[in-house]
Amino acid sequence: MPSLAILDDYAGIAPTYFKHIQNLHVDSFPDTISPNNPENIRALAARLAQYAVISSMRERTPFPRDLLAALPNLKLLITTAKRNRAIDMAAARELGIVVATAPGTRDITHPELPLIVAPSPEYDATTQHCFALILALASRIPIEDAALHSGPSFQTGLGFTLSNKIYGAVGLGRLGTNASRTAVLGFGMKVISWSANLTQEKADEAAANAGLPKGSIKAVTKEELLKTADVISMHYVLSDRSRGTIGAAEIAMMKKNAILVNTSRGPLIDEEALLDALNQGAIRGAALDVFNVEPLPLESPWRTTSWGQDGRSLVVLSPHMGYVNDETMHKFYAEQADTVQRYIAGGIEAVPDVLN
Repeated sequence: MPSLAILDDYAGIAPTYFKHIQNLHVDSFPDTISPNNPENIRALAARLAQYAVISSMRERTPFPRDLLAALPNLKLLITTAKRNRAIDMAAARELGIVVATAPGTRDITHPELPLIVAPSPEYDATTQHCFALILALASRIPIEDAALHSGPSFQTGLGFTLSNKIYGAVGLGRLGTNASRTAVLGFGMKVISWSANLTQEKADEAAANAGLPKGSIKAVTKEELLKTADVISMHYVLSDRSRGTIGAAEIAMMKKNAILVNTSRGPLIDEEALLDALNQGAIRGAALDVFNVEPLPLESPWRTTSWGQDGRSLVVLSPHMGYVNDETMHKFYAEQADTVQRYIAGGIEAVPDVLN
C-alpha cells in the first residue's frame, strides 16, 4: 500500500483531501523539524524513511541533498506554488525522485467539498497581507489593542498617514507591481522602485500592465530608494545574489521615520543588523512576515523583546501568513490530492506539473 506523509500542515486541513483515495496510508506531521544540522536530518530521516510520497508546504521543511539521500523509499515529493528553492532539484533528479508542484491555479471538484475555483489573475494574497502589516504599523493597531486590553491606557502614541508618502518597492515583479498599484490607487502614495536590472522602461511597462499612468513608478538607484522612501517593502526573489540585500549599511541610509516591510523571504534582510537597528530605534519600525528560521523559535528576540519601549522601534510580526488563506491553502491540498490519485492510478508518468 502506498504511504503518504503530510508535513507542516499547521491548520490541520490536509487529511480531508486525501482520505477518499483508496489504498493509501496517510500520516500527518504538523510539527516542523528543520534539516539545518545533522541531528535534525537524522530525525527527519527516521520519521520519513518509510514513505513513498511526501506532501510539503512551500519551504516550511527544506529538502537538501543529505535529507533526500536518506529517504530510500521516496518516489514523489509534492510542493506548492511554482518553484521551491528549498528543494535540491539536482539531488532529486540523481536519486530518481520526482518533484511535482501544486500551483494553486486549477479548478478542482473534491469529493464531499464544493468546487474550489482558481483565483483570478489579479488575486494576490501576499499584497493584501503586505498592506495589512503596513496599516497595522502605521495605525498602531496591535500596539493600541494590547494597551487597551492590558490597562487603563487610551491612545499611547501617534500613527502616521500613507497619503503622499513614498513607497519604495525593492523588486518590481508581479508582487512588487501589485503592491505598487495598491500604494498608488489605494493610498495615494508615490512609488519608486529598485532592483538589480530595473530600468525606467521596465518600470513604465510594469505601470502600464497595472493600469497606471506612465511615470507612476519611478526607477531609482538603491541608494536613492533607501534615502527617500517612507515605506521600504521587499518584493525580491531570494537567491545567492539577493541574500542580504538590506544590511547594516542600507539600514543606516534609511530615514529615521521610515518603516521596513518584508513579506518575501527572511534572508533578504540581514536579521542581526535589523535587530540591532530596531533596538537602537534607528528607524520608525518594521513589519515582518518572514524570518531566517521558521517557525520562529520561542527564544527568538523577535518574540521576547519589548518592542516600542525604552527607545526601541515599533515592530509588527506575523507568522509567514502572506499566502496562508482559506482559498489558497484548500486549493493547494486539493491539487496535491489530485496528483497523488493520478500517481496511484497511473504511476509517475501520470503526475502533472512536474518541476524541472
